Amino acid sequence: MAERNVLIPRLKALISFRALFVTLLLGSSYLFKVEYIYAHARAISIFIISQYFLTITYSLLIGRLNNLFLFTYVQLILDVLSEICLIYITGGIESWFSFMLILTVLSSSIILNKKAGYVTASLGSILYGALLDLQFYGLLPLHYDSSIPEKEFLYNIFIHILALYVTAYLSGYLSSSLERTKRELDKKSSNLRDLEFFNVKVIESLPSGLFTTGLNGDVLIFNRAAEKITGIHREAVIGSRIEKAMPFLTFPFLEGRREGILESDEGGHKIIGLTVTDLKDMSDRQTGFIGVFQDLTQIKQLETEIKAKEKWAAIGELSMNIAHEIRNPLASMRGSIEMLRDNKIPSKHRDQLMSIALNEMERLNGIISDFLTYSSSRSPDLKEIDLHLLLDETLSLLENIEQNRGNISIKRDFDGSLFAFADPQKMRQVFWNLGVNAIEAMKDGGELTVSTGSASGYVRVAFSDTGVGIDPSAAERIFYPFFTTKDRGTGLGLSIAYRIVEEHDGRLTVKSIPGIKTVFEIILHGANGKLKGENTRH
Repeated sequence: MAERNVLIPRLKALISFRALFVTLLLGSSYLFKVEYIYAHARAISIFIISQYFLTITYSLLIGRLNNLFLFTYVQLILDVLSEICLIYITGGIESWFSFMLILTVLSSSIILNKKAGYVTASLGSILYGALLDLQFYGLLPLHYDSSIPEKEFLYNIFIHILALYVTAYLSGYLSSSLERTKRELDKKSSNLRDLEFFNVKVIESLPSGLFTTGLNGDVLIFNRAAEKITGIHREAVIGSRIEKAMPFLTFPFLEGRREGILESDEGGHKIIGLTVTDLKDMSDRQTGFIGVFQDLTQIKQLETEIKAKEKWAAIGELSMNIAHEIRNPLASMRGSIEMLRDNKIPSKHRDQLMSIALNEMERLNGIISDFLTYSSSRSPDLKEIDLHLLLDETLSLLENIEQNRGNISIKRDFDGSLFAFADPQKMRQVFWNLGVNAIEAMKDGGELTVSTGSASGYVRVAFSDTGVGIDPSAAERIFYPFFTTKDRGTGLGLSIAYRIVEEHDGRLTVKSIPGIKTVFEIILHGANGKLKGENTRH
């Protein structure tokens, strides 16, 4: 079937070319009144009529025969015989129409294959050679100039045979190359169609909505998921601006992730998460934009529920920790006061019990004060401050606190001037808490190094100590309220520091190698820039 579909248009072209050739070549000879043709006018007329008859017959049979391959061979062989007849009519060796054999060889290679070209070349060579031999020996009633020697007959035959076979070779080579190229193109075209079909299936099967636009913002693709999410059919969107489906998205598009609200037909709304990027071709040239989006409504609802549960869980844990921290000093105070009330202890122990009660009261007051500091909702009073000045004041105090037994050296590694937008009182609290924490981690002595730096609009302050370090299992909870690995302490110092840094839209991170060193790093807005990135808890 495929071979038939290929041969039919080629045969139609051959039939049309044959009719056109007979009309133009032979008809023009009458138009120009060529004497050479008029000498054989009757025979030429019969030849023309026979060719038209064959052309009509071929046209009628082409759609009715099953074996078109054989039918094509019959036509080509009849063409060779017709050309030999024309050459015979017009003088044999002196005929002007011997070149028509070459045209038939070309037609054979193009319409069928290389083999057909060699067949018609062989048939034409044999018949043309036989015609000239019979003419030379006078076996045919064909007159020619008797002055033409025998070697010219032989040379003429040789030249025609050579021309026919060279034409068969070249046209066959060209035909086979074209056929091979066509097959490769058909295969690539099939692969492209398969790839296009696969891409369409993938795009339509995506669970996320997808659209593409041209450089002018008009929608080109709008997949099935996009229809489902927006509730708008693609026919209403394709060729229009994407604002028709997503009013919150306006052209020109900005690359990146965003969220928008999409009103639904039921009166509610959907939360849409959308990412827009440039659409580029194989040469990395932008051809438009591509957007991928999802309906985040249920996810956002789940997030809200989870945050609420986490909030209540955190409140419960915080309440338990507060109760635990308050119960211990209260128990000590109660025991001491009961013993003093009963007045059954020696007077020398009364002062000791009173001291215990007062210390526990002070401890309880410290817990409450720290908790009030942690839970304080006062917004930071941001102003441009000199961080090096604050650090110098804080480190000078740390050098003389009770926890520092004199075996800890404090090193300053400051980089030029360092200014930031911050609340000076709250930042002083952060530096104090981190410094005390570092000193308490170096019970056997060590070195506390405070280094600073700035880059790309933000400033950095790092507290590095050579203490015991932080166990990896505890690193994730180091900033949680009331979490502590120390024998004494409320566990609020680092939590307060983290809370204050968060209030400044900054970051507080920790890196620790147990037994070697621990580094707490603060990153804040510089005086001339804004911090990029999100807060992260370690």
